[in-house]
Amino acid sequence: MKRLLRLSKYLLIVVLSLSLLIGISVYAYMRLPKFGKAPSGERQARIEHSPNFKNGKFQNTVATPTLAEGHTMTGELYKAVFNKYPRRQPTDAIPTVKTDLLKIPRDSNVVVWFGHSSCFIQLNGKRILADPVLSGNASPIPGTIKPFRGTDVYTVADLPEIDYLLISHDHYDHLDYETVLALKNKTKHVICGLGVGADFEYWGYPKEKILEKDWHEKVAVDSGFVIYAEEARHKSGRAGFNQENTLWLSFVIKAPAATIFVSGDTGYGPHFAGIGRTYGPIDLAILENGQYDSAWHYVHMLPVEVLQAAQDLHAARLLPEHSSKFTLARHTWDAPLVAITALNKNFSIPLVTPMIGEVVSLDNKHQVFKQWWVGIR
Repeated sequence: MKRLLRLSKYLLIVVLSLSLLIGISVYAYMRLPKFGKAPSGERQARIEHSPNFKNGKFQNTVATPTLAEGHTMTGELYKAVFNKYPRRQPTDAIPTVKTDLLKIPRDSNVVVWFGHSSCFIQLNGKRILADPVLSGNASPIPGTIKPFRGTDVYTVADLPEIDYLLISHDHYDHLDYETVLALKNKTKHVICGLGVGADFEYWGYPKEKILEKDWHEKVAVDSGFVIYAEEARHKSGRAGFNQENTLWLSFVIKAPAATIFVSGDTGYGPHFAGIGRTYGPIDLAILENGQYDSAWHYVHMLPVEVLQAAQDLHAARLLPEHSSKFTLARHTWDAPLVAITALNKNFSIPLVTPMIGEVVSLDNKHQVFKQWWVGIR
């Protein structure tokens, strides 16, 4: 009996020691710079004056539960661990185009998509970069969310000097530490939501470069050229249990040559119709269409909701993004493009579906794109 008690005591000490070691390791790892810095001081004081910050968190204007009705966290975890979901990653390499971005004439109005939600926009001589993730990983844990074969063809070295870096929110597949660190000396201004500037300042960006905005605020770029920070329906949070302490945005880029909407991550909601009434018609809507599921469609749109959102925006053309580079959801890798193409027969919105790196002309509204995903295993 005494021997059994001694053994139990020994095992308890081992378990407690291992737990302490793991806890210390996790704590030390989460203090790495990539996890960013929570807003504080004057920045936090400004946050608390925002009409969108209530009860210690930023809030969506309509109720936005993480999981839809009929779904539970336990059920979703069970599916993630025990269910099999085929073709979440392609077997074949994704076809891409390597455009020399440095040689695109300044007077060309173009968009170049890099996969997922990263895109380069050149409009009326200004160069804009949205949510760049070019480090080869969309997670704070190395090697866990890697790009599909063939998609990681662009690096920061391929980019020209950027006038405005747009960050929709601070999730790792949109705010990539390695990429924005490499962009520091190439970027003139950063436009992000309230609180997100704390990360940039922590990472060495000069305070005067960081333009933190609330919904319905703007940045005057040039005569007749304004970038508006607008509403999205989502969540935020970068480290630990500090969630919804920074604001998520969409963007309206209103320039003499064109008006472009960039959704960032968002569920469907009445904000699309409001943006359409205020700024429409939109020449090109760049809308998230991927990493969705019926369980979390309040924070990520289903393909039919993407098309409805484009209609609400009075969009002349729709570029669906948030797909074709990383696996974050349970659908097949090509489902977003297959579904939106099929469903669009009921909407008839011109779809802009470039290959990664293919130049989209904003001046050529009749540019044709092939269904490059067809036949890719």
